[in-house]
Amino acid sequence: MSKRNFILLIIILILTVIAIFGFLYFRPGTMVPVDNETGINFLSQFNPFGAKLTPASVKPPINISNIPLPATETPAVKLTKVSTMPIAGFTVFAKERLKEMEIPVATPTTTPPAANIKKQTVKPTRPPTEFKPALRYVDKATGNIYQTFADKIEERKFSSTLIPKVYDSYFGNHGESVIMRYLKSDNQTIETFIGTLPKELLGGDTTENNEIKGSFLPNNVKDISISPDTSKVFYLFDSGNDMIGIILNFLNNKKTQILDSPFTEWLSFWPNSNTITLSTKPSAGIPGHMYTMDSAGKNLSKIFGNINGLTTLESPNGKLILYGGNNASNNLSLGVYHLDTRNSDVLGIKTLPEKCVWARGSDTVYCATPKSVDVGLYPDTWYQGEVSFSDQLWKIDVKTGNGTMLADPVAIPGGEEVDGVKLSLDESENYLFFINKKDSFLWKLELK
Repeated sequence: MSKRNFILLIIILILTVIAIFGFLYFRPGTMVPVDNETGINFLSQFNPFGAKLTPASVKPPINISNIPLPATETPAVKLTKVSTMPIAGFTVFAKERLKEMEIPVATPTTTPPAANIKKQTVKPTRPPTEFKPALRYVDKATGNIYQTFADKIEERKFSSTLIPKVYDSYFGNHGESVIMRYLKSDNQTIETFIGTLPKELLGGDTTENNEIKGSFLPNNVKDISISPDTSKVFYLFDSGNDMIGIILNFLNNKKTQILDSPFTEWLSFWPNSNTITLSTKPSAGIPGHMYTMDSAGKNLSKIFGNINGLTTLESPNGKLILYGGNNASNNLSLGVYHLDTRNSDVLGIKTLPEKCVWARGSDTVYCATPKSVDVGLYPDTWYQGEVSFSDQLWKIDVKTGNGTMLADPVAIPGGEEVDGVKLSLDESENYLFFINKKDSFLWKLELK
């Protein structure tokens, strides 16, 4: 073979090899090497039969749906604002409602032949009901009455009778009677309206335009107390030279005079069925006294006194008196007076009796207690609105003097300062209700 033909053969072989390798490299399906941190096999790229790559071991994805999340408890807010408007007064009573029940799923059954069906008389059964604490309260601006259940706040308008600018209100006869006090157009005469509320139908209490019909008590009624069973009201009015005390029965409208006193500055309280208490209106610089009489107006007797700024709150069993006064340092003090021993115990909190309520067992009091009390002429400055408190809610055992803080209204989500007055418990003592003196809104505290 000539040298020229040999060189030409070598060139053809080289071109043929280059063409084969180019075809294998650029053909479809060739895998591009990936650096998987275990090294690269360069020869495998040029395997004419295709590269058989073994992927690096990969852990299967974690199924997060099977992993329990850490328990994050959201503390239940037991302190709740009830009313959406300033109120003049409220009552708590037991109200019947239909029980919420699950509807059972019907199971298909075989229908017997018509000839085998016997005629049966099916007696209608009364749907199951329950009694739950309910609230009724008077809108301060309009005199309209609103209501809601305590465990499920759903404020609903009950009446549309307009009585503007109600200053004070009370309920009797288990929420079926109402008393509203307001000033006449002369801004001096106290008008007192007493009305009867229409009864509601079970399951059909949705009417908002109920009319409240009633009558008026004498002008300038100075003080009102509702009996513990809510069937009667004791009220005091000025007849000129004397203070007259009348008991009115809500059920039959019968009025009975039980008091005629030359002293005209009284504050009354009806702690139990047999006793009505009368305390002199308090002032920081004047000694106060407390008296009791029976519900027939007999046996008026002095209990104790000579305490400046004295205000009182007798227990339901009639054996203890929670009292407050202005001590030598012009500061609030709260004590318990024992009627049997005539001795007093000083409690370790500073508040006023009118910011407290007795439990039914007469062994515990619930109080709205100021976080701090500045030196002042109490209770005058507080009555006159010159001083306002920021309260916490406390439960105090009067036997041991031990106290437990139940709630701090400022500390709850969306909280605010509260100056609690008109404290009240439901019959089972599951809830504590009060009005914030700062803005007259109604609040609820769950106790259990």
